[in-house]
Amino acid sequence: MLVRGVFLARNLTLHRHALTGPRAKVRVRSVKRLDRRALLAMGSAALPTALAGCLRERGSVMSQGAQGDAARVIVPRPLAEVVPSERVTEGAGFVVRRPFPTMRRAMADPFLLLDHLGPVVYGPGQAMGAPDHPHRGFETISYLLDGEIEHEDSRGNVGRLHPGDLQWMTAGQGIAHSEMPGRRLRERGGRVHGFQIWVNLPASQKWVAPGYQDLRAAAVPLAERPDGARVRVIAGRLYGVEGAVRTRTPVSLAHVTLARGARFAEALPDDHATAFFYVIEGRGVFGAERREAREGDMVSFAAAQTGHLLAEQQGAQALELLLLGARPLREPVARYGPFVMNTSDEIAQAFSDYRAGRLGRITRRIADTEG
Repeated sequence: MLVRGVFLARNLTLHRHALTGPRAKVRVRSVKRLDRRALLAMGSAALPTALAGCLRERGSVMSQGAQGDAARVIVPRPLAEVVPSERVTEGAGFVVRRPFPTMRRAMADPFLLLDHLGPVVYGPGQAMGAPDHPHRGFETISYLLDGEIEHEDSRGNVGRLHPGDLQWMTAGQGIAHSEMPGRRLRERGGRVHGFQIWVNLPASQKWVAPGYQDLRAAAVPLAERPDGARVRVIAGRLYGVEGAVRTRTPVSLAHVTLARGARFAEALPDDHATAFFYVIEGRGVFGAERREAREGDMVSFAAAQTGHLLAEQQGAQALELLLLGARPLREPVARYGPFVMNTSDEIAQAFSDYRAGRLGRITRRIADTEG
């Protein structure tokens, strides 16, 4: 019998065990100071157990594959902190939950802002949005779980987001836009739930032309795991699935759903020093530390180390998470309102350009239909 394993062990020695049963042929890669003779002496059934015991002593765990005959070593990435979100009023008066920017945490480089809207149920005439406003120097991500949003901008672009849709807008050199509830939602009311995320652009790309990547729900690639994890991969690569969004700097973004008892264990690229979960709904435990977090919490992982991000569902409700990771820009940040640049002079110039109309004006084009 062939036992397949990729043992990413470091400074690990296994001693010979007196085991019975057929001798197993073992394929080992990336092994340092590993006693191959001890591995070969083990029975196939006992091998994963023996390895797991040794690896736990080193802070690692052994995970069985979906078919039961494959195993991988999971090296947990240490946790940094669990940050509760704060309630903030935005736009025309709607309330969001925000883990950053706050007095406690300014950003999570290159992520500038994470706003969680809802879930909230509006009555007829109550739904609110973000009327005409400018942006320059970064990218905005609008991810909708429930409701309908109408988008218009100063370059004549129009569109609607429905549940599961996403818009990745590069503001670049500057644009004016609006995000408002759709007619049906305004007139009849309904449930609204979604996210607004801001991603900084490096200095070399702050003056690129504005652009969009609009993703319908069906176009977001899905990774479904036999253990109950369901991952919508928006950007980056997870579980072998490539996200649909093309990013200007290395960014990973995914919506993770863990059914009862399910867990997530995946490593981001080594350059993703920024890595965190945001808990959308439910509760779970995170990292080898098994720190508990619940709805509205941001679970941040250590920046100086790599390894697998661990999350495990707890309780009766499914655990819904946003996973965000990226390579930090490590550049000066000057920000004020809707503008994010590198110097205060650039911020002053952005305000001057907006007041002079150089970021354009919105000409209403969305037809007043239910769409």
